[in-house]
Amino acid sequence: MTDDSLILLESTPDQESQTPPAQPGSVVDILARTLWGEARGEKVRGVEAVAALVLNRVKRAQSRGGRYWWGATIQQVCLKPWQFSCWNQGDPNRAKLERVTEQDRMFRVCLRVARRAAAGVLDDPTGGATHYHTSQVAPPWARGRTPSAIIGNHLFYNDVE
Repeated sequence: MTDDSLILLESTPDQESQTPPAQPGSVVDILARTLWGEARGEKVRGVEAVAALVLNRVKRAQSRGGRYWWGATIQQVCLKPWQFSCWNQGDPNRAKLERVTEQDRMFRVCLRVARRAAAGVLDDPTGGATHYHTSQVAPPWARGRTPSAIIGNHLFYNDVE
């Protein structure tokens, strides 16, 4: 059984029904929606990697006195305009992520990852990355840089300021 299988099987539907739903607008809700919007096509490790990236941005901001251009909290980092395209006005994924519920299996996975991330018990498979992109694009900021990790369809970078 792979690590991905173990995580997907870590709770049964009965256990999930005992877990209170994430409150709309809460840290867990916003992070889970970001993960669903950005990484729902990835295996669990890819979802964890995007969550770790968000936490790495929060850590970077905190190491600089709690101020940084992308925000200093999980909510600020996730909702910063033009950082996670799923939240951009006009992006077709925005309406989908606002409507997704726990009936969606992958959203339940994203909620579990978000809860672990918010609790501070999520490993960072990205090597401290604060930036990433899919393998289908080549953004100008990534030119000449070596990814710190390649996980699923995403390339992660820990050397972007």
